Amino acid sequence: MPQLILISGLAADAEMWQDQLAALPARWRTQVTDVPARHASIEAMAQALLQEHSGPLVLCGASMGGMVAMEAVRQSPERIHGLALLGTGAQPENPLQRRQRENAIALFEQGRLAEFVRASASFAFARERAADKHLTRRYKALVLRATTEQWIRQNRAVMARPDARLHLAQVRCPTLVLCGESDLLTPPAYAREIAALVPGAELQLLPECGHMLTMEQPEAVNAALLAWLLRLGR
Repeated sequence: MPQLILISGLAADAEMWQDQLAALPARWRTQVTDVPARHASIEAMAQALLQEHSGPLVLCGASMGGMVAMEAVRQSPERIHGLALLGTGAQPENPLQRRQRENAIALFEQGRLAEFVRASASFAFARERAADKHLTRRYKALVLRATTEQWIRQNRAVMARPDARLHLAQVRCPTLVLCGESDLLTPPAYAREIAALVPGAELQLLPECGHMLTMEQPEAVNAALLAWLLRLGR
């Protein structure tokens, strides 16, 4: 039986998966990897994940974690028995995104990380839930646990990410692509592109859901993951 590894997004940790961890069957021996917090590139994160978790794996990555999962299947396709890609994209950084990240990094280096998080937190959720104070407070507490150094290192890793589109057509494991219909950071077009490239990929778009889908619509995410894992287990 493969082991299920959850891979968090930028500046996030196991907290973003707490609703999934409570619902996933014990037989998957689920773990949340912390390799994104310890390595400086998407390639190194994927390599470390493969080294630290032996045997066959099912990878579930959100946002930056999805980039790590796609790189891991490129590095070791025979070991990855399933991919769940949540709110992520396969494209490399474009010039506008690069400028935006460089501007954000400049703020971090000035000690203005909390200011950036306060200003940008609403973009993590669908417009219908951006005013949910409990949800936004929980998100801010999550990402502000990450150090300034981690924010800078992970943003630079995402800026230098490989073009996963070049190898997705060679993926042969069952793949679930999940995205919020209102995701402002990795829009549904990104999910559709991945699903079109991976043979047999299953695409699901969650209505009234933004980028932090595991926190924003945990019941819908759990239902999609559990149904997919049930089919995978068979």
